[in-house]
Amino acid sequence: MNILGISCYYHDSGAALVCDGQLIAAGEEERFNRQKHFSGFPTQAVQYCLDEAELDISEVDYIGFYEKPLVKFSRILETILACWPRTYFPWLKAMPLWLGHRLHIAKDIQKHLRTDREILYCQHHLSHAASAFLVSPFEEAAIISADGVGEWTTTAWGVGKGNTIDIRQELRFPHSVGLLFSAITAYLGFRVNDAEWKVMGLAPYGKPKYVDKFREVVDLREDGSFRLNLKYFAHQYSTTRTFNGHWEKLFGQPQRPEESELSDFHRDIAHSGQKIVEEIMLNIARHIRRETKLDRVCIAGGVGLNSVANWRLFKECGFKDIFIQPAAGDSGGAVGTAFYIENCVLNRPRTFQMDHAYFGPSFTDSQIRASLTKLGAKFEEVENEDELIERAATMIAEGKVVGWFQGKMEFGPRALGARSLLADPRDNKMKDVINAKVKFREAFRPFAPAVLKEHAHEYFDMPEGMDMPYMLLVPSVLPHMRKVIPAVTHEDGTGRVQTVTEEHQPRYYRVIRAFGQKTGVPVVINTSFNVRGEPIVCTPEDAYDTYVKTGIDALIIGNCVLTQKPGAVDFDAGMRRSVELESRSRTGESVSIR
Repeated sequence: MNILGISCYYHDSGAALVCDGQLIAAGEEERFNRQKHFSGFPTQAVQYCLDEAELDISEVDYIGFYEKPLVKFSRILETILACWPRTYFPWLKAMPLWLGHRLHIAKDIQKHLRTDREILYCQHHLSHAASAFLVSPFEEAAIISADGVGEWTTTAWGVGKGNTIDIRQELRFPHSVGLLFSAITAYLGFRVNDAEWKVMGLAPYGKPKYVDKFREVVDLREDGSFRLNLKYFAHQYSTTRTFNGHWEKLFGQPQRPEESELSDFHRDIAHSGQKIVEEIMLNIARHIRRETKLDRVCIAGGVGLNSVANWRLFKECGFKDIFIQPAAGDSGGAVGTAFYIENCVLNRPRTFQMDHAYFGPSFTDSQIRASLTKLGAKFEEVENEDELIERAATMIAEGKVVGWFQGKMEFGPRALGARSLLADPRDNKMKDVINAKVKFREAFRPFAPAVLKEHAHEYFDMPEGMDMPYMLLVPSVLPHMRKVIPAVTHEDGTGRVQTVTEEHQPRYYRVIRAFGQKTGVPVVINTSFNVRGEPIVCTPEDAYDTYVKTGIDALIIGNCVLTQKPGAVDFDAGMRRSVELESRSRTGESVSIR
């Protein structure tokens, strides 16, 4: 039984292939075509999935799409009519798009895939819920799905049991925690559907000065529901704005221009807005816990990538265990719709558990060697595994930034040791060095600690043996360890942890272990192998290009070690290029007509 799941036409297009109940391959199109947040059809991601399983499209039994276009179209029409005539320009933009293309998504998918196979549709938040629960280790669990908007639903909760999912309550457009966070992101001068991480990264530098004003923007209720005060929002009638002049008047300043200086006001807005979003998610979780009495919870949807809220939800709401799918956003909907067909529609038992995120392309040593030779790169092959590990650990301990490219690429927005940059967390200056000379990004952006799972509780305030493999939870760094690993200790004393085991990434694990043996600290900085404005690297060519154009000191790709570059790095040019790439990145259309 071969099932292909597809998500596309908004942002972060992706594809996933399930064969006989097992996830064989999954990937985001942006990694293949190098267009960040690509929204079009995931042609190359689909082809990769088929190639990985050695299948032709004719051998695929079911094809699923992650939402229902007709239901979404009805929401857009009703919204346009309800807000007329302010929606005149959204109407002009939306109608040609929908009448000419999106109402015919099935035909479009069939055309791209060159098949006449029927296309099945799954509701947007049901895809999200399935992407978390059906691949979780739980037989029964509460489920929360929250993002901007699907068809009508913006937030949903329910219960998963066996191979069934029961959605019990939902909140509907235009009341949305995701769109609230979009408004905060846009107000701070960041790009919606792209830079929400920046708000989370900036928040610890601020104070909760504007929490009371945010309570005027959103009304939180005892049953976990909430209502946005639409006086302050524009997403229900605008294609270009998420908030309006009333919002700016309430907070006392206009929208921050992109790339302008950040002030204490902006830091306080980020902090206060993040706190309100956390409060919304905690209210929902507490209500679900009261209603279901379940000890386990699964989180999905774009808001599920808010790792600070996730940790508070786990710690404060009475749940004993939590699972968040690594591609919790829209690309993960491809996994959800495939497993929904497999387990819920076809009523086949669950046989797959997601315990890692490595479902993307990999390259053999001979392929890597051929690529580097063609590029004219100077490299050394290290055939002895122990020597390769020793050299990597030594370079990190010496303060070098190491590009680390090994095995199958990660699925989801986090680099998890397959396409990563590794560095020494003991050096307090390392964060600034990587942000300025490697990533070409804002100085406040934090880095994640990757720690051997068996030692994680020694550095972080977390239960011994707890899995945090996807960087989606943010416990506190233990106070006496903050001076030991300052480069991965955020401003508020927390760290976005990745626990590492030898089972799924043995070389990555062994490098961290070797670094620990040298330094006494089995923790490294792990950040994504890319620069601002570009997707994470996918191929050896991508990795080499990023290596030579940035301040990365060494590249270890397969068993090849590179320490020489063809020329000096122009850091000012790198910064300009990364800002330009970010400004051109496709972040999707306005939420009001998506």
